[in-house]
Amino acid sequence: MIFALATLCKFGAAQELPIKKEAAFKEGEVLTYKLKYGFITAAEATIKVQATDMKFDGNPTYRLVVDARTSGTFDIFYKIRDHYDSYIDKTELTPYFYQEDIREASYRRQDKARFYQDGKKVVANTGTYTTPTTQTFDLVSAYYFARSLDISKLKINDTFKLNYFLGDEISSLEIQYVGKETIKSKLGNISCLKFSPSIKPGRIFRKDSKLYLWITDDGNRVPVKAQVEILVGSVTLEIKSAEGLKYPIGKG
Repeated sequence: MIFALATLCKFGAAQELPIKKEAAFKEGEVLTYKLKYGFITAAEATIKVQATDMKFDGNPTYRLVVDARTSGTFDIFYKIRDHYDSYIDKTELTPYFYQEDIREASYRRQDKARFYQDGKKVVANTGTYTTPTTQTFDLVSAYYFARSLDISKLKINDTFKLNYFLGDEISSLEIQYVGKETIKSKLGNISCLKFSPSIKPGRIFRKDSKLYLWITDDGNRVPVKAQVEILVGSVTLEIKSAEGLKYPIGKG
């Protein structure tokens, strides 16, 4: 729910998306979120940007780390302990390597993927996949890349697409810019940009379900809230804390 932002105008799947000269984040940033089902906190997540000596093709990287777990009553009936790592290029912000360790009740999955952007392919433990552009992401790297997009000419109802690899396929996510809105959050009342990423109806979402995402209208572009209606009730993601931001909230 939390990876998506916006850019200049409507892009086709074969075009590259422009990023700003500098990333919207820095090493040491730590964001924490809570996921609420109705009024009940169901899960919590921590997202970190860490320093690393890991290099790919001789290029330095950021290590992106996500940990998510259920809390309270939900942890008793359906325990979740998910961990994700993504190593991205410090300049292009595209991924080189991704791995995930999924533990949800009795379900277990461990996936790895190596991204070859220039070769337009992803080599994973599930197979080798051809990508449509030289910008293909995992879900974690897509979130950080989107935060650093150049949105200087963004207009209401403009859309763009991000290509991402998940499990055993390359998919495309379309995101629409809705407008500006002030959101009350743990970080205060914040001027935000509002977006609506596309979702697929199925076991969780209704055919008419809408997903909305609010990010800070500043240099950080931090997601502060996301909300979606599901088959029964609604789910809301809210920010709990933000440390190590590149700019003060509302600046940059």
